Amino acid sequence: MLSLLAALWLTAAPPPAAPQALTSVTSSRALSDGLELRAGEATLRISALRDDILRIRVSPGATLPEDASWAVSREARAQRVKVKALPESEAAVGFRTAALEVRVEKNPLRLLILDLQGNLLSADAVGRPTQFLGGGFQLTRQMPADEHYFGLGDKAGPLDRRDQAFTLWNTDAYRNQESTDPIYKSIPFFMAVRAGHAHGILLDNTWRTHFDFGKQWRDAYSFGAEGGPLEYYFLHGPEPKKVLEGYTFLTGPAPLPPRWALGFQQSRFSYEPESRVREIASRLRADQIPSDVLFLDIDYLDRFRAFTVDKSKFPDLPGLIRDLGQQNFRVITISDMHIARVPGAGYAPYDTGVAGNHFVHNPDGSLFSGRVWPGDSVFPDFTRAQTRDWWGSLYKELVAQGVAGHWNDMNEPSVFSPLKTLPLDSVHRIEEPGFESRNAPHAEVHNVIGLLNARATYEGLLKLQPEERPYVLTRATYAGGHRYGATWTGDNSATWNQLRLSTPMLLNLGLSGFSLAGVDVGGYSGTPPEELLTRWYEVGAFNPLYRNHAEKGTGDHEVWAHGSTPEAVRRRYIETRYRLLPYFYTLAEENSRTGLPMMRPLFLEFPSATEDKHPLDLDAGHEFMLGRALLVAPPPFPENPDVYPVTLPPGDWFDFWTGRKVEGTRDGTAPANTSTPSTLKVTPKLDELPVFVRAGAILPLQPLVQHTAQVPQGPLELRVYPGPDCQGELYLDDGHSFAYKKGAWLRQRFSCQVEANGLKVTLARPTGSYPAWWKTVDLVVHDWPEARTTATLARGGSPSIRYDAATRTLRLSIPADRAGSELRLTRAP
Repeated sequence: MLSLLAALWLTAAPPPAAPQALTSVTSSRALSDGLELRAGEATLRISALRDDILRIRVSPGATLPEDASWAVSREARAQRVKVKALPESEAAVGFRTAALEVRVEKNPLRLLILDLQGNLLSADAVGRPTQFLGGGFQLTRQMPADEHYFGLGDKAGPLDRRDQAFTLWNTDAYRNQESTDPIYKSIPFFMAVRAGHAHGILLDNTWRTHFDFGKQWRDAYSFGAEGGPLEYYFLHGPEPKKVLEGYTFLTGPAPLPPRWALGFQQSRFSYEPESRVREIASRLRADQIPSDVLFLDIDYLDRFRAFTVDKSKFPDLPGLIRDLGQQNFRVITISDMHIARVPGAGYAPYDTGVAGNHFVHNPDGSLFSGRVWPGDSVFPDFTRAQTRDWWGSLYKELVAQGVAGHWNDMNEPSVFSPLKTLPLDSVHRIEEPGFESRNAPHAEVHNVIGLLNARATYEGLLKLQPEERPYVLTRATYAGGHRYGATWTGDNSATWNQLRLSTPMLLNLGLSGFSLAGVDVGGYSGTPPEELLTRWYEVGAFNPLYRNHAEKGTGDHEVWAHGSTPEAVRRRYIETRYRLLPYFYTLAEENSRTGLPMMRPLFLEFPSATEDKHPLDLDAGHEFMLGRALLVAPPPFPENPDVYPVTLPPGDWFDFWTGRKVEGTRDGTAPANTSTPSTLKVTPKLDELPVFVRAGAILPLQPLVQHTAQVPQGPLELRVYPGPDCQGELYLDDGHSFAYKKGAWLRQRFSCQVEANGLKVTLARPTGSYPAWWKTVDLVVHDWPEARTTATLARGGSPSIRYDAATRTLRLSIPADRAGSELRLTRAP
């Protein structure tokens, strides 16, 4: 129980200090890794963690804030590089790294960051000094007219954040729309892109924060918080991908998910009773709809109490999970973060939680309780490492029963009250390695509770099954939360507008660290009409996470809704996803190493595509890249039957479905120069989602399977789209364990080179020890002009050729070779 003194400390806070602006430098001191300045009573320290990453810390007094973070790793914060001090003058002081020049103008105080060519990257706004006010702060930076902003997680609205303002305060936002803010997540990281060059800013502050990208001032953007430290990081590119690598350096990489997490997932609030779950599973298999996961929402619980089972509806949960496993379904169960307050009822999570002092308190030392699904409930204090250990141990029985994944919902944290969450003066106890042990008000830690809930689940599962990759799905989170699992955009609606919003929301999540993310396909709230549901299944097939989910009381959202004709279309897109699983899994593995998202805005692959180098997505906000190879272009207004333009980035492009090269135009008339973007006119068709492949891609596909545990039977297919920088890659492991960390993986790279009279295709020697499932490789070469072609393997052999003149496609099969293969295709003279 908290002491009375601790409670008084929180409730008797001193009145806010008078506003304090940092107007001029009064002293400066060179450091080996940067610079420290005083501005009256305030302190400003700029440190170079790497040549391309700066850490900026500002305090209203002589002492800097505690060096601790829930988002940025201790290892990253401890890293330093030596800098070269610039000659100090009456006007300015600064330093250089191998990539950046940092200059601080003294009066008025103004921080400028430049590259070594003298280009200004970022600068404090003129006449708007950094200031502390009301216990919080605001920092304002100049906003060039041609700079654009991306990130901040899944905030609703356009991809570009310019001319918008946002509040970061994790909020249960049922049926959110473009105008809804705040929503579920607080990820205070954004990327600024200007003329093809990019930098990033991470504000590491867990209090209620705000970001304004030109809504208040046309020439400046600002960010700040109502409390807590003023600490932010500047990440230099100049390439956008380099910024994401820097963000991953700071916050850590996402884990490699189990392969089944990339399969199709079926969910509803709720499938009940047990017989209904079995019915859904049997229908998926009977209709040959490839699928991997079934969800159990809160109706499987006894009176909605976490870590229980309603025996009247689910009399044999272990038997159900076992039987579904025999059908090759994984089961994911929900565990909301609140615990029913039922003393004396024999409810172990409550009893052990009270005994271990694991719940959040009121300022008077009593337990805080709020009304949620189970009724009166208490809330775990996840800022305590001991509490996270306790929470993780609660999964022991579910894991033993074979539950494969775990869904942390309602963890903003949500309370059924006008405030929608815990009172701001609720008392948490920070007891965490690397932090000073102390009490903290809910206002300080609110935004990090979702991250810590997912962390507790993830780390608990690791302890219970050290050899298995945990799978955690969380609704709320903070920067760095991607280290502990996947996410989705929350309670959307079955509307055309929500389908349209889903693409920019997922793209900005990917730019904020969360690559493995999805939406509720079909819309959670409401019943989608046939066409909307079909189009959502089509687009969802190319999203990283592919889950169909619906609210209680709504109509059917399943693949077979509306009859056999739309079911066949939806099934075809699910089948396409399963054929593309080698590509999806390779992208997931790349993300776990580099931080590059699976689903990408166009500017990430084509940062300088336009004539003035503005982000190409401003012209094509409805399009997205899946990896470097695939361009997905759903209609910008999918309910509208009118012809719409697809923007093709520079280079040649192929129709994914037909394999034929497509030719766009420039300005609607002249054939496009392949060095510039072009436009293709598309007439929407309900059964066709426009998907294109970049020339220079080699795309791996597998034979169709009904679930990811099924070993593909037949050859690996490599689709070759000749062009510049022609390459592809495939990564493979057992899909569920950590054996890959001990070398049990396979990686094979592919390349092609256009020659004067043909093409050379190289399958490099595979690395790693994991065995391939394929014995042969089917090569499909697109845009091949000539049937009279000979194929020659460097190690001997002349595979037979099959040529389709109508599609200009050449096909041949070669044996898989652990030493690699080199194939030459030579056209007849």
